[in-house]
Amino acid sequence: MPRYALLVEYHGAPFAGWQRQTSLPSVQGAIEAALAKLEPGPHTIAAAGRTDAGVHATGQVAHCDLARDWDPFRLSEALNYHLKPDPVAILDCAVVADDWHARFDAVERRYLFRLISRRAPLTSEAGQMWRVNHDLDAEAMQAGADHLLGQHDFTTFRSSICQAKSPVKTLDELRIEVVPRPVGTEYRFHVRARSFLHNQVRSFVGTLERVGAGAWQPGDVALALAGRDRAACGPVCPPQGLYLAGVRYPTDPFARG
Repeated sequence: MPRYALLVEYHGAPFAGWQRQTSLPSVQGAIEAALAKLEPGPHTIAAAGRTDAGVHATGQVAHCDLARDWDPFRLSEALNYHLKPDPVAILDCAVVADDWHARFDAVERRYLFRLISRRAPLTSEAGQMWRVNHDLDAEAMQAGADHLLGQHDFTTFRSSICQAKSPVKTLDELRIEVVPRPVGTEYRFHVRARSFLHNQVRSFVGTLERVGAGAWQPGDVALALAGRDRAACGPVCPPQGLYLAGVRYPTDPFARG
């Protein structure tokens, strides 16, 4: 039974998250339904990250097992045909080893969070960024973010329903990129680690936004981290600006030889 790796892009707004749910639409459910139109099911796929409701992806990775040998290009084309009109696309497909696993073989995950400062509501990009209507200090936010780098107990920035066995994680990158816009300024938070706790990135961004707005000082982020107390966290920002941007493996399954 061949195993295939799928590189997946999706707009998270219509979905209750990645994970299949009984009565709500999910990205996993949409892809499994498309697979069932190609081969009798049921199908169960696994992904590198279980994104929450409203969260997007430009580089999610999943794997599936099928009974017949498919040409990877034809499989991706067939899935994209059957995924319409859901905002889910298979960007690439590759045959992988029978024991290859999208989640457990991953050695790094990259997230992007998009935050825009402007007075006017978003229109064409509504649902793709978090908008605030006040100015932000990017240097102060980066100074606060720097306190989070390295290995820490991230209990403060962990959801109360997080199922991870340990709150200790190593954060490899939290870089804030400033992107001038015709109206307003966009701030892109580039976040990289082997794995993340539930709501960790949104907790980071919500807290750092308070720093940028002047309500917190950069050093307050270090104090919140050291407190190891969820109550010390700043607000958890909304999901619509968050993207799973990429997953790294020891060997890239989509690399062309």
